[in-house]
Amino acid sequence: MSIIAEHGQILLIMACLFGFFMAWGVGANDVANAMGTSVGSKALTIKQAILIAMIFEFAGAYLAGGEVTSTIRKGILDPALINNSPELLVYGMMAALLAAGTWLLIASMKGWPVSTTHSIVGALVGFAAVGISVDAVNWGKVGTIVASWVVSPVLAGTISFGLFMSVQKLILNTEKPFQNAKKYVPMYMFAVGFMIAMVTLLKGLKHLGIEVDLGLGSKFANALPVAAVIGIIVAIIGKGMLTKVKEEVIPEDANRFGNVERVFAILMIFTACAMAFAHGSNDVANAVGPLAAIASVIGSGGEIASKSALPPWILLLGGGGIVIGLATYGFKVMATIGKKITELTPSRGFAAELGAATTVVFASATGLPISTTHTLVGAVLGVGLARGIGALNLRVVGSIFMSWVITLPAGAGLAILFFFTFKGIFS
Repeated sequence: MSIIAEHGQILLIMACLFGFFMAWGVGANDVANAMGTSVGSKALTIKQAILIAMIFEFAGAYLAGGEVTSTIRKGILDPALINNSPELLVYGMMAALLAAGTWLLIASMKGWPVSTTHSIVGALVGFAAVGISVDAVNWGKVGTIVASWVVSPVLAGTISFGLFMSVQKLILNTEKPFQNAKKYVPMYMFAVGFMIAMVTLLKGLKHLGIEVDLGLGSKFANALPVAAVIGIIVAIIGKGMLTKVKEEVIPEDANRFGNVERVFAILMIFTACAMAFAHGSNDVANAVGPLAAIASVIGSGGEIASKSALPPWILLLGGGGIVIGLATYGFKVMATIGKKITELTPSRGFAAELGAATTVVFASATGLPISTTHTLVGAVLGVGLARGIGALNLRVVGSIFMSWVITLPAGAGLAILFFFTFKGIFS
């Protein structure tokens, strides 16, 4: 307790710096792969993708970023074992932030799309198992998180595969693909608007103290009609944009679906917004969860609360770090996702992005800390498989899987090193 009283201020300042560094890594690595499909399919330029991500990532993190934070913070460690030495929790959370941020910096420099969730969970498990005791780790919870890393790419791949097959059946493999694209694409736009609205209404607005109550009973039932109206508005705006796309004569050596892809390029603006919002709501937890735990312990003078409110300034810090990370160093990982796994067109990129966003929104609503990276790579693989295994660059896929395997031990090893460093300095 005396260490918290004596060094609390400096520990909190250091924790804020490390939390911001971790958020920067989330932006440079994770957000970059969330935007990679849009850039790789040439639906958006890098500058446009960064602008969209800055607005919607920040909105997702700030409006809807509270749910998963509690899973990362409370679920993995048993706080009862360190009630008498809360400074160990502070050192450990600081070490986890610095370790995960360092690994993300290395991975981003190499252009590897690794998982920020993997990085922070590996770091937390590493410091807890070695620095406190093996019993301090809730291994059952870690097991469900590991299971979710398998579930997320499979689920996203399946949804994306189904979406792209529906695009082929309704639009590409028809006699009039361009006319059918203009007819069916507003339906996909409705789905995008509906999904963003649902996640915002179900969990986002509670941070602002806004409650939607139409007298329909449950929160879910109240959100449905409002989200449907928002989905219809998005579809109407999209339909208005589509009227400006005129059919052009396509040269014989060009893609015969060139006109259709121009329609999907407009749709991808909407899915990019959805993906950025969903990602911000889900992955800000990786940076702000440990920081919230540190702020809670220091603010209460050393008391480890089982549940503590998430101050808005922490979400602001996390959202800001994510945006700066993407803007300054996101281009390397964007290239890997967008161009190196499989050849993406706007119609394929749309299916991958909407499939991934749907999976992330589902996970965010249920509090399951999935990896956006695994989800998105799974979605891109699903779209590639819809065209046959030959459409995938298996060498790149292999190196991505390899970087995923290294992430957990790398996060754990760095966290153990930093934990004992902090313990030596302050204790």
